[in-house]
Amino acid sequence: MDPVALWSSARRLHPIYAELAREFVIEVPACADLEAGVETPAPESIEHAQLWLNSMDEKIQVHQLRQFLQTSSVVDAEGLVVLLQHFLKAPRTDSSRDKIDFLLVQYFSQSAPAELEDNHADLAYVAQGLEPLLGTVELKAPVWLNALDRVLDSARRCRSLDELLHGGVLDQGRKAKAQAGDLFYLPIALIAFTRFGYLMRRVFFRLMLTDLNTILDGLTELGEKGVETIDCRRAQFSAQEPIIRLRMICQSWKVMFQAEYSSGQPLRMLVDLRASVDGALSLAAEGEAKAAPRAAAAAAGAGGSVTTSKPAEAHQTLPEADAGLTAKFAVPDADVPEFEISDAPQEWNPDADSQPNKEK
Repeated sequence: MDPVALWSSARRLHPIYAELAREFVIEVPACADLEAGVETPAPESIEHAQLWLNSMDEKIQVHQLRQFLQTSSVVDAEGLVVLLQHFLKAPRTDSSRDKIDFLLVQYFSQSAPAELEDNHADLAYVAQGLEPLLGTVELKAPVWLNALDRVLDSARRCRSLDELLHGGVLDQGRKAKAQAGDLFYLPIALIAFTRFGYLMRRVFFRLMLTDLNTILDGLTELGEKGVETIDCRRAQFSAQEPIIRLRMICQSWKVMFQAEYSSGQPLRMLVDLRASVDGALSLAAEGEAKAAPRAAAAAAGAGGSVTTSKPAEAHQTLPEADAGLTAKFAVPDADVPEFEISDAPQEWNPDADSQPNKEK
């Protein structure tokens, strides 16, 4: 890159990278002339700027870039373009490829209408959205890109977030991207992978909302059966977690997941919470099945029929603050979170979860 173009790119990237470094405590020696906004730098300043950019590129991880761009107001559409142009010219490493992949999906997602239907997001439509970046592209996709549609079909057949995250579907997508090698950078491939990432985001978000609704339905059913607490240790909660509190947590997750970024840990907890609620429902059903013969025998021994009623606990009045928390979640217009998950245990913090723009 010629020195003038390099300095111009570095000046546009500097405020973005400086804020990234501040937010994630990335320690890189400052570039004084970039900080001062020097318009005509000395050759050594340009060299220093190049070293500074290289160092930042090495230290910034794709998950940090993802979180930053989806929760920060520092980067607008023009900033996304600057970042994309920078990484498209950067050395072709796995890290730069993953950043390009994310940035293209983010760029397209921000420009695509919320009401866009999946079957309308074909290669031609995505190519049109990326034309400011990639120019006019011949839409003749090589056969090897057909693998992406097969992965999408598998994802659409998933019925839960757990199935998507742990059923091997995401691994297939990552494998297709890794196996593409330098072919990934072909304009038609960039369009195909952008379409794939965009549609996978939508599948992911729908499944996440399905899990939330299933959990709330299960909590309502348990409450009707007189159950007040359930064992949620696998989801990093207590062995006797109150159903009322779980409803409130799901409501806070609803708000958090509607933000454009969601960290992996709450997703791990969401998957495990659904499993905990499903387990509690199974135990409750087993208990009812065992109790039924005894009740029938008692009725027969009394020489007549009896009318059973739910336990008194089932008729307790929930606090007003909990009213309406069992409402179904509609898919909002906001963008969707990336499909990441973390296996590291973490205690739930209600104050942190109520602030969707903070890293968990």
